[in-house]
Amino acid sequence: MTDLRKVLAFNMKYYRKKLDFSQAKLAELVNISENHVALIETGKRFPSLKTLVLIAQALEIDILELFSIKPIKLSDNRKKKDMILKEIDQILSIKLLEEE
Repeated sequence: MTDLRKVLAFNMKYYRKKLDFSQAKLAELVNISENHVALIETGKRFPSLKTLVLIAQALEIDILELFSIKPIKLSDNRKKKDMILKEIDQILSIKLLEEE
């Protein structure tokens, strides 16, 4: 059985580094101490549900990604999707203006 604390610790650190956040930056965004972040990332402490939600929001991921055995790259896909949707909106806006 996989230790949930280890999975959380790995994923949290993975996504934090992916955003180039320090532990201090993440702690500030979540409104917890830097020490608390360090304890979670070493598997020594398990956060409350409220803190987990805030961590996921700060890391711009779905909370389930914190517990995935292999980190899902949904945040990358989400960014690509957002970029594509913006481009589609721009194209549609231009087309609508041309039709007027």
